[in-house]
Amino acid sequence: MFTLLMILDAVIAIALMAAVLAQEPKSAGMGGFGGGADTVFSSKARGMDALLARVTVVLAVIFGVLTLIIAKMSM
Repeated sequence: MFTLLMILDAVIAIALMAAVLAQEPKSAGMGGFGGGADTVFSSKARGMDALLARVTVVLAVIFGVLTLIIAKMSM
């Protein structure tokens, strides 16, 4: 079970990296954070950008939960 969770965690991590890299840049880094750029938390993103933003959030949450479960199991 432990090995299966570790493999699943690695697959989720690779999918998360792919989802982040597939997104188009939206601003000039943190300088444009409050400047009204399309972000995950705004409703301005449309189409593929919105889908990739949601997929990124979901994968990040799954990755975090799996990592915490693995850490708890290894204690």
